[in-house]
Amino acid sequence: MIDKGIVTQLVEDFLKTSSSYLVQVEVRPGNSIVVEIDNDEAVSIEECVKLNRFIESSLDREEEDYELEVGSSGLSSPFKILKQYQKNIGNEVEILTKGGQKLHGVLKAADEERFIVTIVKKVKPEGAKRKIEVEEDLPFTYEEIKYTKYLIRFK
Repeated sequence: MIDKGIVTQLVEDFLKTSSSYLVQVEVRPGNSIVVEIDNDEAVSIEECVKLNRFIESSLDREEEDYELEVGSSGLSSPFKILKQYQKNIGNEVEILTKGGQKLHGVLKAADEERFIVTIVKKVKPEGAKRKIEVEEDLPFTYEEIKYTKYLIRFK
């Protein structure tokens, strides 16, 4: 089986001169290698092709056969690393907690331990006839959630 560490190092070496960054390397059964990269702007097809060729030139198919897939994080893919959270600060996100609660809000901050999402909820002040909308900042640790992803809305 191809070593995930070797593939990871190859990708990191390739991306040293790029504005893209590594999101994930998977080596699945049957030596199916999946490399996912991202960028604060956009990942070009050309960059994926160049990375694919770089990895292929560094691995020997005669020694061990493999299947290689290089791609970018999809717009609707869950965030996997801190840099993706930081890239999306100010954007609307969807969160699914491990408790099954689904929330929508604006990603306000993210660091190594946690991230903060600002949600809008309706509350009825005491003595008022109607509910009003108020913003609330909710902190989450990464262990508390199943996923966070960019929220796409069509209006």
